[in-house]
Amino acid sequence: MGKIKLDEIDHQILDMLIDNTRIPFTDIAKKLLISAGTVHVRVKKMEESGIIKGSSLMLDYKKLGYSFIAYVGVYLNNTSQTKFVLERINEIAYVTVAHITTGKFNIFCKIRAKSTEHAKEVIFLLDDIEGVYRTETMISLEESINDKKRLMHSIFKNL
Repeated sequence: MGKIKLDEIDHQILDMLIDNTRIPFTDIAKKLLISAGTVHVRVKKMEESGIIKGSSLMLDYKKLGYSFIAYVGVYLNNTSQTKFVLERINEIAYVTVAHITTGKFNIFCKIRAKSTEHAKEVIFLLDDIEGVYRTETMISLEESINDKKRLMHSIFKNL
């Protein structure tokens, strides 16, 4: 499938959906002075082309008691163990993101925990996975940038 062409209306629709995935198409239509049917057709086109992949809900983990964030670099005994280790990591609910990486670590994870004690328990679970040589942890002091729009706007400028 070729690259889909997006126009300014598509950009504005995406911009509003990134702010609020639950915004009614009628509200988008009113703001853009187009019909709700047009919004629906354009969103459907972007979904079918894979530009929009579902919608998500953002939780405030702090309010749920999970304010501790750490990043854990995982060293493996052998890279052939990557799939097995990732399957074990996937069983640990507090690991919210995991990437296979080049460089220093084989796998890089983001964990959420209730406290440093809880984070230690999660890190020990990672350490105990067969095939893990060792881990290295970095504690997040603050999430300073989490902007879903900047990259999108940069991409649109370069189209």
